[in-house]
Amino acid sequence: MNVIGHRGASRAQPENTPPAFATADAMGADGVELDVRLAPDGRGGRRLVVRHDPVPSGQAECDALSGLDDVLDACGDRMLVNIEIKNSVGEGGFDPTMAVVAPTLAAMRRRGPAWSGRWLISSFSFTTIDHCRRVDPSIPTALLVERATDTVIRRTARAGHSAVHPWIGRLDGDLVATCHAEGLAVNAWTCNDVRQLRELADMGVDGVCTDVPDVALRAIGRTGRRLTPSWGRPA
Repeated sequence: MNVIGHRGASRAQPENTPPAFATADAMGADGVELDVRLAPDGRGGRRLVVRHDPVPSGQAECDALSGLDDVLDACGDRMLVNIEIKNSVGEGGFDPTMAVVAPTLAAMRRRGPAWSGRWLISSFSFTTIDHCRRVDPSIPTALLVERATDTVIRRTARAGHSAVHPWIGRLDGDLVATCHAEGLAVNAWTCNDVRQLRELADMGVDGVCTDVPDVALRAIGRTGRRLTPSWGRPA
């Protein structure tokens, strides 16, 4: 089971900042998850920032947010990177034109072929991940959900997406098996409890988001064992 630092090592460092991602790498995390949004750059344009909540209204606050490139620089040369595009209806900053998608994919492509196997894009918006696949089908995509129903699982697989990311509170072994049968990986969010981390591994979950990558690695017996990570795709 991949151990994915949720917004970096967000218990040890401020979330979604370069130190959080560098710390996750130092802890041995297999990968990290981060949130990307567009924010005004103060010069009439917009820039990609890494932030979970809607961007603040003040320019000084926006200027203080970590840029996507700065965060990616902190991710080192090994970890997987799950970029969650924040663009859901009912959430602040929703943009039906998908303006965030093209610059995000461009920033990813600028990293070159050495990064090609490290990427995964996710969103709670099915429309957004569908749009990402139309723009660049070479980058795998995943749907974030609270609960993955049979209908959601089939729809996600039929659309060519690679994974489902369900909430741990509504996840069991049968659901994991159903996803795997449809060819989808399962990356669950967000778990910091040692007992539950072990249970998720026993269920066959492919990856788990956690605020405490060091704790998670110890919980599943991975202390001191750095593997070559890849986004899980069931055979």
